[in-house]
Formats: sequence, C-alpha cells, structure tokens
Amino acid sequence: MLPIVLGIVVGLLLVGLLLVFNRLVRLRNRVRESFSGVDVQLKRRHDLVPSLVETVKGYAQHEKSTLEDVVAARRDAQAASAIPDKEARETALGGAVRKLMLLAESYPDLKADRSFRSLQQDLVKIEDDLQYARRYYNGTVRDYNTAQSTFPALLVASWFGHREEPFFQVDDAGERAVPDVALGDASANDGA
Repeated sequence: MLPIVLGIVVGLLLVGLLLVFNRLVRLRNRVRESFSGVDVQLKRRHDLVPSLVETVKGYAQHEKSTLEDVVAARRDAQAASAIPDKEARETALGGAVRKLMLLAESYPDLKADRSFRSLQQDLVKIEDDLQYARRYYNGTVRDYNTAQSTFPALLVASWFGHREEPFFQVDDAGERAVPDVALGDASANDGA
C-alpha cells in the first residue's frame, strides 16, 4: 500500500511541476511575442526618420549638425540588441527627433509643407502605437516575473534557467510625452 501512495504522491508532484514549467514557458513566450510588437513600432519609427531628415534638409540645409545627430541616433538605435541598450539608444533617438521637430518651428515654409505635416502625423501615430506596445510588453513581463518568483514556480524557474525579464523603461522625461506637433491651420499653404 505504501508504494502505491508514494507513487501517487510522486506522480502528483511531477504533474504539478510539469504544469508550472509549462505555465512559465507560455509566459516567457508571451514576453518574447510582446517585445516583437515593440520592435515593429521601433522599426516603423526608424523607417520614418530618413523621410523626415530629407524633408527638413530641403528647407533647413544649414542645420547640418542636427540632421547628422538624428541620422547617427537612428543608426545607433538600429544596432542595439539587448533591452537595456535598446532603451538608452531609443531614448537618444527620441530626443534627436524631438529636436528635429522643434527645428521645424523656425521654418514656416517647412511647417506648411504638406509632406512634412503628413510625416508629423505619422510620427505621432507611431509614438502612440509604440507607447501601447511598451505598455503591453511591460504587462507581460510583470506577469512572467511575478509567476516565476512565487512558490513553487520559483524552484522550477531556477532549475530550468528562467530569469527575470527587464522592463522596457524610458528614462528621459521628454520621451514620455508624445512629441508636440503644432500642425496649425496650414490648409492655405497646401500647394507648397
């Protein structure tokens, strides 16, 4: 009778460990999938930057250092792979793009350019989508990290090499806000 009871107890423990392990794997996969959503939005922003630079270049040719800063920040952001490195470089890119947008305030013809206004609207949309993707990613990270830090998942996580995932945080307070884009009523200048 004792071997049967021990067999049942061991079997239940194994089933419990298997369930915990599978839950951790599902949560880790959800974290990875949600980060791919952040990556998609970052790529959209990276793809928009050259168009912004080219449009601004046509109106503000003597602002070469600002344009070069934006291009360099984009290149650095694209090269980042680890999340903490990506955070820092994306923050720098966001700051460079904001400087580029502020530069437009000095050039009324640029502000009135239909192409530039469209790019500004695209940037606002991308920044909003990026914020939602970050929020979803951080929520999945929270769920995963919480799940693996509770008992008995804590044991299973340590046995199978599960590690806490980092949150995607934005350090720069200016990056936390959507870039201020003053579109104004430039409909009279649509021909520009």
